[in-house]
Amino acid sequence: MYERLSSFAQTGGLIYFVAIFAAVLAYALWPKNQKKFDKAASLPLSDREPGDE
Repeated sequence: MYERLSSFAQTGGLIYFVAIFAAVLAYALWPKNQKKFDKAASLPLSDREPGDE
């Protein structure tokens, strides 16, 4: 009983982790989000504050 439950939990956790990882990767590489990530990447190099336009 414990072995079956443990195996199910491990398999379910792996599937859950892969699904969350794929969702985060898709969000990060989605073309619509490129401008937002480019702005965030250049922020440490600028003299402006984050709220300044």
